[in-house]
Amino acid sequence: MPDTLPILLLTRPEDASRRVVDQLREMGCAFEPVISPLIGIEVTGPLPEMEDAQGLIFTSANAVAAYRALGGPAGLPAFTVGQATAEAATNAGLHARSADGNAETLIAWLRDLRPDAPLIHMRGTHTRGDVAGRLSAAGVETRAAVIYDQPALPLTIEAQRVLTGTTPVVVPLYSPRSAKLLRNMSIKAPLLVAALSEAVANAAPSHHIKGLRIAARPDSGAFLPLVAELLAVARDKDV
Repeated sequence: MPDTLPILLLTRPEDASRRVVDQLREMGCAFEPVISPLIGIEVTGPLPEMEDAQGLIFTSANAVAAYRALGGPAGLPAFTVGQATAEAATNAGLHARSADGNAETLIAWLRDLRPDAPLIHMRGTHTRGDVAGRLSAAGVETRAAVIYDQPALPLTIEAQRVLTGTTPVVVPLYSPRSAKLLRNMSIKAPLLVAALSEAVANAAPSHHIKGLRIAARPDSGAFLPLVAELLAVARDKDV
């Protein structure tokens, strides 16, 4: 791996990581990507009974993909956490609207919007925020349906190599769970971490971090510039 290019370690699922690579390169960033998903996506199903459903909630594009894989019907309203998930839901034939934020933003938005209910939150085994419970408590009847699992995955050999080396590694972290999984890995390299939120930053392996940036908003428009900034720091070897 050339010394002149910084190392970017991406721990999201393969497709999502490839999108980040493309977006950063479109921003003019030069780097060597190392993709090593820490969390897998396994569709489990089944879909819940949906005869009375007035709308669906998705807090991840992975949930939309699982819904499609299980033959979920099109045509329903879909309320999503962000634009990427809304785009996936639209491509699945749903009428998507985005909260443009995180789970907290989504819950507050739906409390105010008061859409026709009941709603179904299509989610994975691991989730945060108790979206269905909190919306139901606020008078927006919502139930949860677990339709996929997110098993922890081991690091690739290449990821192990860069994390146990001496060259700084830029790591974007998107969830507290992925941050906690990384914290349990063998790490010697100095890390430059971009965290999507305070909760993600608090779960990261702080004793290895030489630089940390926390997004002002949990979306790519606020997050990717932080990753680009850290890549510039690593390129200049100012660590």
